[in-house]
Amino acid sequence: MHCVVKVTRKGQTTIPAQFREKLGIREGDRLFVEATENGVLFRLVPRLNEMAGVDSDFGTPEEVRKSIDKLREEF
Repeated sequence: MHCVVKVTRKGQTTIPAQFREKLGIREGDRLFVEATENGVLFRLVPRLNEMAGVDSDFGTPEEVRKSIDKLREEF
């Protein structure tokens, strides 16, 4: 899938609907922009509400809080 887009004088461009739909990009989303040897790479910044529970392997909130408090005491 490819297409050509135009850059405005303000440096803006439009991500075509077919790409937004395929990649799940919605209005208000944030994109990480990176220069690579092959060109410009855009990556979707994870939405906060979709990150709920990603660290659950590290323990319950109480266990994590105790670990953090212990580390703070050591320093």
